[in-house]
Amino acid sequence: MNTKRLRIPALRTMTAAALAASGYLHAQLYLDGYRFIHVIGPLFLLQASASFALAALLVIGTPPLLLRAAAAGVALGGLGGFAASRTVGVFGFTEHGLQPEPQAVLSLLAEAGTLLLLALWQVVAARQPRAVRPPVGTPDWATTRTPPH
Repeated sequence: MNTKRLRIPALRTMTAAALAASGYLHAQLYLDGYRFIHVIGPLFLLQASASFALAALLVIGTPPLLLRAAAAGVALGGLGGFAASRTVGVFGFTEHGLQPEPQAVLSLLAEAGTLLLLALWQVVAARQPRAVRPPVGTPDWATTRTPPH
């Protein structure tokens, strides 16, 4: 069995799972009380929604580079928000350490995993040979063995 053919679908599925895990954790925190925090609550809901939507789009089929970049942006946004909330604060909201537990650690792992998987996916995709296609605008008869009548 050719395992090279399975690399991209496996990376796509694992990336979607990591992104969905991050979305689940943000949704759980939103429902557990973050929804009552001014500005932060809606941001957690937005993070969860974007993560779930992008995960679903990744599962549907091989997405374009722009969709993978959006997934990376959502993961980076989550990590950036996490770092900011523990240093300078976000809209007056600060947290300390790895609280709430265990969601903070799991979220960090899911978002870092998403970025790692996206990077691996990009490397594997760049190494795969592209199909040879005729230039745009080439007539159909030019790509067949028989000339037109």
